[in-house]
Amino acid sequence: MENVGGRRTRTGPPVGAVKAAVIGAGWAGLAASVALREAGAKVTVFEAGHTPGGRARRVFHGDFDAPLDNGQHLLSGAYKQTLALMRRVGRNPDALLMRRPLRLATLDGHFRLSAPRLPAPLHMAIAILRARGLSWADRFATLRLMRGLKTMSWIPPRDWTVQHLLHYHAQSDALIRQVWEPLCLAALNTPAATASAALFARVLRDSLAGTREDSDLLLPCTDLSALWPDAAARQVTMRYGSTVRQLDPSDDGIVVNQERFDAAVLAVPPAFAARLLDAPLRQAGATGLLNALKAFTYLPIATLNLRLAEPWRLPEPMMMLREEAARGHVGQWLFDRAQLAGDTKAGELAVVASAATSIAERNRHQVIEALIDQVAEQAARHPARLPAMPEVTASELLIEKRATFAAVPGLTRPLNSTPWSTLALAGDWTDTGYPGVLEGAVQSGLQAARVLNPRADLAADLAAD
Repeated sequence: MENVGGRRTRTGPPVGAVKAAVIGAGWAGLAASVALREAGAKVTVFEAGHTPGGRARRVFHGDFDAPLDNGQHLLSGAYKQTLALMRRVGRNPDALLMRRPLRLATLDGHFRLSAPRLPAPLHMAIAILRARGLSWADRFATLRLMRGLKTMSWIPPRDWTVQHLLHYHAQSDALIRQVWEPLCLAALNTPAATASAALFARVLRDSLAGTREDSDLLLPCTDLSALWPDAAARQVTMRYGSTVRQLDPSDDGIVVNQERFDAAVLAVPPAFAARLLDAPLRQAGATGLLNALKAFTYLPIATLNLRLAEPWRLPEPMMMLREEAARGHVGQWLFDRAQLAGDTKAGELAVVASAATSIAERNRHQVIEALIDQVAEQAARHPARLPAMPEVTASELLIEKRATFAAVPGLTRPLNSTPWSTLALAGDWTDTGYPGVLEGAVQSGLQAARVLNPRADLAADLAAD
C-alpha cells in the first residue's frame, strides 16, 4: 500500500487543555474523541446524523420492538484495541458480546468447521482436518494455503488478488466457493476476483495465526450504538444534526463552520473529506493526498431483518448460507437476533449479503421474497430436521450503499497526518493495514489522536502492551 498524507514526524500542538473538534461520530471519530478527552482536550464532535456510530449504528423500525442495526456486524477476538476501548468508556465486552470459538456451519448442514479449545495453531489444524463437507484433498489444500501464507510472512505480492492467491496455492473451485469466497466477502466486502490478497492475508493472520482466543467470534448482544459509541458520546460535547460545510486548517488552528478550534480530527468518508479539503490541499500543494481521497470506490452491504410469528431457534447464532445468484439467493450469513439478545419469546433473524451491488439495483420486494425463500429452503435441508420456518410478520431491508471501500490490490490509502500540524484524518479507509473493518476504524481514530499529540491515547498503548 502506498502511503499518502504528510510527514510522520510532525506533531501538532499539545492536546491538553485545548479546544479540539472531531468531525464525524463513527467508530473512528469517537475513538479519537475518547483519546483526546483523556489527554485533557475539550472535545466537540460534529455529527450530521442523530445517532452515534456512523456506518455501525442503531436504527429504529416500528415493526420491531428492539432497535435494529444499519448492518449486522461481527467482531473478532483479535480486535484488541476495540475491546480495550470499550473498557475505557465503561462498557464490559464480556457482557455485551457473545464470545464463541470459531465455528462455521451452513444452514443446510452440508458444511461445518469447528475449532476445539486447544492451543493455537493446533486448534485450526484439527478444525480443518475434522471439517464436514470437505474432501480430504480440500482439507490438505487448506492446510497448504495456511502454511504457504506463513512462509511468505503473511505478505503476498502487493498486486495479487485473493483469487490469484488461492489459485497459486491450488485451492479447488469447490473449496473457494464453499469457504474462501464467503470469508473474503465477510472480511473485505469485495469479491475474491478483485479483492486484495494482502488485506485478506492480514485478516487471516490476526484471526487464525495468533492465540486461540484471537480466532473467537464476538457477536454483539445489543445494538451497535449501545455497544460503546453511546458511552463515548456522553463524555464529550455532541452536536447532532450539524453538517460541517467549512473547514479551514492552518498550523495555528482550525476553523470549523466559522468557529475556531486548536486542533481537529476529520473522521468522515474520503469523498466528503476531499470536498471539504479541496481548496486547502490545492493551496498547500498536496495534490497527491487530494487525489487519494478521490480515488476510493465503494461497495454496499444489504441486511434483511425479519420478524417471525413465533420463536425459531437456529442451531448456531450465526450460520452460513449457500448462494444461488440465478434464483436471487444471495445471502451469505444468517444471524439469530433473538438468540443473541437472549429473548426466548421472539423470533428475529438478520440475513446479510456483502458486495450487494445486485441487490441495490433490484426490486426490493423481490429481493426480500428471494432471501426469505433461501433461508426457509436451506433450513428444511438441515439434518437435525429443524421446524419449518415460521411466518414472517415484518421485514426491513437496509442497504448501506457505501458500506466499505472496495479493497482492491494496490489501493493508495492516506496516512492519518496532513500538511497541517493541527489536522488529522481518521477512518477505516486510512492506511491501517486492515480492510474496512471496525477494528481498523478504531485503530485509525486512536492514531489520529496520536498525530495531534504523541501523549494522547497513552491508555491504549498500555492496553496493547
